[in-house]
Amino acid sequence: MSAAGRVRAEATAAMRTFLRRRTAVFFTFFFPVVLIVIFAGLVRTQGGSSAGLFSQPTGYYLPAYLATVVLFTPLSRVGSEVARYRADNRFEKLATTPLSRAEWLAAHALVNVVLIVLAAAVLVVALLLTGANFTVSPWLAFFVPAASVLFCGIGAILGSLADGQDGAIAASNGIALPLLFLSETFVQPALFPAWFRPLLNASPLVYFARGVRAATFTGGDGVVFNAGVVLVLAVVAFGVGAALIPWTE
Repeated sequence: MSAAGRVRAEATAAMRTFLRRRTAVFFTFFFPVVLIVIFAGLVRTQGGSSAGLFSQPTGYYLPAYLATVVLFTPLSRVGSEVARYRADNRFEKLATTPLSRAEWLAAHALVNVVLIVLAAAVLVVALLLTGANFTVSPWLAFFVPAASVLFCGIGAILGSLADGQDGAIAASNGIALPLLFLSETFVQPALFPAWFRPLLNASPLVYFARGVRAATFTGGDGVVFNAGVVLVLAVVAFGVGAALIPWTE
């Protein structure tokens, strides 16, 4: 079997496993929509009338809503899967097959990319139905999959280093929650202290948020730069995550 065939076979099995978990399906597709209903439909934004939370037009927060699936889904799913495989000694069994670490991670990243792209499409449609004003840019077809691979790699790192599946889930949530609110998503940079703003550049999610916002709402020349940073980070995270998977023979 070729490498592509091995990745396809592992991805098919992973997708079937996901579809059997109804709770996972709910939180992947419907939980972000609940956030949109609450904040974009009920709370609504103030159209730039002040500098407080949710003071910008709804279109400004498109990266924030997309980040709920681009960030949380791969971190928790891949992190917990790696930890579960470690606990069940599944990697030791897979090491006796032609499947490699990179192929295993590529298969699970592929599943996550498909799920996240579908969830992102649902989010975009839901936001448009609330009357949000933004451009459905072709750049979304790059940023969403690339950022998904980036956080799949980070999830693999967490799952390889965490002490069990519960530890992997706790670590992913402990990282995802601060990143979500400290990456120019829901909170504008102007609301942070001046000394803290340079630290925003340390967040990998911030480049996704800046790129998506530039492509869909504010315009400007930052799209290509942020796309390049996300791509480089995705390659590095995937490589490190694959290398750390405890593959034994």
